Amino acid sequence: MNSYEKLAELIFPDVKETIEDLEKRYPKRNLPEGAIVSRFAPSPTGFLHTGSLFTSLVSWRFAKQTNGVFMFRLEDTDTKREVKGSDVDLLKQLAIFGIIPDEGFMGEGNPELGLYGPYRQSDREQIYRTVIKEMVKKNLAYPCFCSQEELASLRAYQEEHKLNPGYYGEFAKCSKLTPEEAIEKINNGEKFVMRFRSHGCYTNRVKVHDLIRGDLELAQNDQHIVILKSDGLPTYHFAHLCDDHFMRTTHITRGEEWLASLPIHIELFDALGFEKPEYAHLPVIMKLDNGNRRKLSKRKDAEAAVSYFLEEGYPVEGFLEYLLTIANSNFEEWRLQNMNANIYDFKLSFDKMTLDGALFDLAKVKNICKERLGRLNKEEFTKRAYEYGKTYDHALCELIDRDPEYFKSIINIEREKENPRKDYETFKQIYPLIAFFYDDLYEELLNTTELPFNENISKEDIINVLTSYKENMGLELTEEEWFNNLKQIATKCGFCDNMKVYKKNKEAYKGSIADVSEIIRITVSTRKNTPNPYYVLRILGKERVESRINKIIEKLN
Repeated sequence: MNSYEKLAELIFPDVKETIEDLEKRYPKRNLPEGAIVSRFAPSPTGFLHTGSLFTSLVSWRFAKQTNGVFMFRLEDTDTKREVKGSDVDLLKQLAIFGIIPDEGFMGEGNPELGLYGPYRQSDREQIYRTVIKEMVKKNLAYPCFCSQEELASLRAYQEEHKLNPGYYGEFAKCSKLTPEEAIEKINNGEKFVMRFRSHGCYTNRVKVHDLIRGDLELAQNDQHIVILKSDGLPTYHFAHLCDDHFMRTTHITRGEEWLASLPIHIELFDALGFEKPEYAHLPVIMKLDNGNRRKLSKRKDAEAAVSYFLEEGYPVEGFLEYLLTIANSNFEEWRLQNMNANIYDFKLSFDKMTLDGALFDLAKVKNICKERLGRLNKEEFTKRAYEYGKTYDHALCELIDRDPEYFKSIINIEREKENPRKDYETFKQIYPLIAFFYDDLYEELLNTTELPFNENISKEDIINVLTSYKENMGLELTEEEWFNNLKQIATKCGFCDNMKVYKKNKEAYKGSIADVSEIIRITVSTRKNTPNPYYVLRILGKERVESRINKIIEKLN
């Protein structure tokens, strides 16, 4: 037994397995040619970030469309930042968006799926220790005894002399210890971490290939990074290497902020002789802030949290569709040609992904969601609205429960046309937009809302219009007949029934046919903006309309 082997045995006396044993335990997967094995590997440190949903969506889709495997792995070695229960919340939110892992951690109390686990890093300690023991034997890793004070002093010296910061080259003090010296320090009870012995030089360049960005040249790694902390837990850089290798991950899809770490990961793979996966670094989702682009911030931006979109009631398919417009530049063109197709009929490709940070466009999200909700039939829309209400809007559920068919008639206004009416961007909007259809809520609105009648039209003229309309509502007529009837009422009350004529000679009339329509609309709804008043009035019915007209006349008098 040589001195490196003695050092390895002293540090890891309980480790009896070898890397060869691990290779046998986790063999290469038997999958179709071209199948992608990808993963989403979050830290359970808080909510699901919009950027993380984007990354997991892309990873999942590539696995699905190649008959591969999508894994959910928990990187829970940062115990100080861990938020209790966030691991389960992450899984639940992914499931809401239809992103279901093929294997991996499946939630507390549920058995893991798959043969390549454990899928929680805190349960994989022996795997990391086995690999590091082999690294010590081969002089690829060594114990570092530097204290926090020594490292702080080193950083201060490097900053003062404008040197690259870090533990490398001449500054990697403990890398120069002989195995015998290290053994002596350990036997004396000195605390240590394990570091990777880098042979790189920062001034050299390493060639890497990224599936999105193509061939790149990056500064070679020279840092002797910590791979095992003093508490026995591995660092991210090292743990993900072991996990991706022994889980046989073929493609690592992650945010472009990890590009800077790529030389470290490549050197680790090469040092251990592990086959490198393919890397794809996705654009970071950005936001305009006072004309400047910046990353979506967990602290500043509500839309950084996926929960925000769920609480606001954005339809899942609409939000996913928006993310696909970010993912591939040709998605929107495809969607225009396939308006009713399932979004997953579209095949993602790495070469259609943008290189620049994607600018998050909330207005675009709303437009897409409005389009998707507009295409739901009344049954599906009601079902989805009720599901949303159960979690986020109990008042909406109460409205539906009062009379489901009445609710369906309200939301179905002009929905069954070739180009359906699109009133709603989110499920949260439903209640305030339809409240006026319900008598008790109409009364509340009447008592709390200033009616937005045109200031240029007198109370007397408004009352005259309402009185005339009450006498002849025409709710049994076709839409065209009803509008012609409204024109007659307009003429009778001194309003112009032709907009072109009115615009040429406004002084000759008390208002236009549009003003008459608006008076009736405001009267029955308290609002200027509603669906087509013809349909609104028919749904409300003669008694409700008459009652509301009387209330407004009384209010104006």
